[in-house]
Amino acid sequence: MPRLSYRRALTRALADEMTRDESVVVLGEDIRVAAANVTTGLLKKFGPDRVRDTPLSEQAFTSFATGAALAGARPVVEFQIPSLLFLVFEQIVNHAHKFPLMTGGQCAVPVTYLVPGSGSRTGWAGQHSDHPYALFAHVGVTTVVPATPADAYGLLVSAIRCDDPVVVFAPAGALDLRADVSDPTPVPLGRGVVRRPGDDVTVVAVGHLVHDALAVADELADQASVEVFDPRTLHPFDWDGLVASVARTGRLVVVDDGNRSCGIAGEIIATVVERVRLAAPPRRVTRPDGAVLPFAPALDRAVQPGRDQLAAAIQLTLKDG
Repeated sequence: MPRLSYRRALTRALADEMTRDESVVVLGEDIRVAAANVTTGLLKKFGPDRVRDTPLSEQAFTSFATGAALAGARPVVEFQIPSLLFLVFEQIVNHAHKFPLMTGGQCAVPVTYLVPGSGSRTGWAGQHSDHPYALFAHVGVTTVVPATPADAYGLLVSAIRCDDPVVVFAPAGALDLRADVSDPTPVPLGRGVVRRPGDDVTVVAVGHLVHDALAVADELADQASVEVFDPRTLHPFDWDGLVASVARTGRLVVVDDGNRSCGIAGEIIATVVERVRLAAPPRRVTRPDGAVLPFAPALDRAVQPGRDQLAAAIQLTLKDG
């Protein structure tokens, strides 16, 4: 099987979709030189009309993408820094997301917003290290967070083909992962997957933390049978898939590299508790409330959820009830 990195899986998805559909265009800041190493080779292959560098105005080029989509294009907008999404929340939510809904489906806005390097792993500091996916799930924008190279390819392809706006978060902690990918294919939006079956507790892990959850499950294998559930899409969420898992195990732990208050971890717990009677109180492992990541690498990592925290949460859940 050919080995494919997560980063190159994104590149391949873009190239394949641009080859398949001439309406697909890519735009953003410094994408012709592949500043984020995701658009490498696209300018040479597809030319400047379909790979377009933009002025340094996120609101402007995000609005441009909305207009292009309304006119029949399928733009992919690359944001090299996740915090830039705060600047364009208006353009994505009030414009691209709501136009089809407020016109009764008379228009489509097929824009994909790609965020390669969401979160932090190397001291990206306070204005470069957010994981704001819960905000987009909250307002109803399709929101995906792939954990593996195969899913990075498959979910980005499905996002580009979707007739609604989709935000694709590619976590910094996953970009350099490599895996055997024999035949990358589209992955349906809104469908989670059990990465490891288990009987005693369900761990829901978002994005790159799936790999930490699998490692912790291995470490605790002599103590408990841990099931790892990867939602892949945070909105629409695969509630039926998760509920089926928790109904079997009776216990739930969520690990999420987002801030604690109003985060996706709390929403997952609340929804599951409404539908399943648990054998023990659920637990979540997240960043602290209102976390702003420091620049110093050691402090950066200390603020993010880690394997030791997850293992402790699993053990406490198994002791309760």
